[in-house]
Amino acid sequence: MLPATVSVPRVTVVDKVVLPADKTAVVVVDMQNDFAHPNGRLYSPSSREIIPRIAKLLAKAREKKVRVIYTQDTHYPDDPVEFPIWGPHVVKGSWGWQIVDELKPAEGDIVVEKMRYDAFFGTPLDHILRMYGVRHLVVTGTVANICVLHTVASARLRLYDVVVPIDAIAALNEFDYAAALRQMDFLYKVTLTTTEGVEFQ
Repeated sequence: MLPATVSVPRVTVVDKVVLPADKTAVVVVDMQNDFAHPNGRLYSPSSREIIPRIAKLLAKAREKKVRVIYTQDTHYPDDPVEFPIWGPHVVKGSWGWQIVDELKPAEGDIVVEKMRYDAFFGTPLDHILRMYGVRHLVVTGTVANICVLHTVASARLRLYDVVVPIDAIAALNEFDYAAALRQMDFLYKVTLTTTEGVEFQ
């Protein structure tokens, strides 16, 4: 049996990270209506709460001409893998599939459609990053222990430097959030900071 309570190991959160603007991309994971809008099929209130912080980070990034990449979770009406787990969600072309209005991609931003949790799996993301000489990723979005964590893990296995602002990722509950941070810190050696702590030069 699992213990009734679990002690959460400490994670290291640094105050400030300075990244080279021309070799960095901000990745916004799955900030779509089905996840981050109250009328979404798999709405998580914490996903809504991080929108202003992601928007502020994007403004800072665009000011320094940092590349911005969105992942867009994408499924077809009869998805045999995820619909049995989660039910229908983010069906391509639907309202729920769209990125939330507050974070709509700007001209020049890149949107990568993905069919599984990992934004690298079956997508051109790695090729896009290497084509533009990106070596540093600032990863934000939802859900912390699912698509964010799988994307972060895949990036680290590909030897990208990864920074995660802990106030710009969302989870379904506190346990999942803490577990994701633990894995990022302990297993993948991700740099954890805050949106205020990320700077580009």
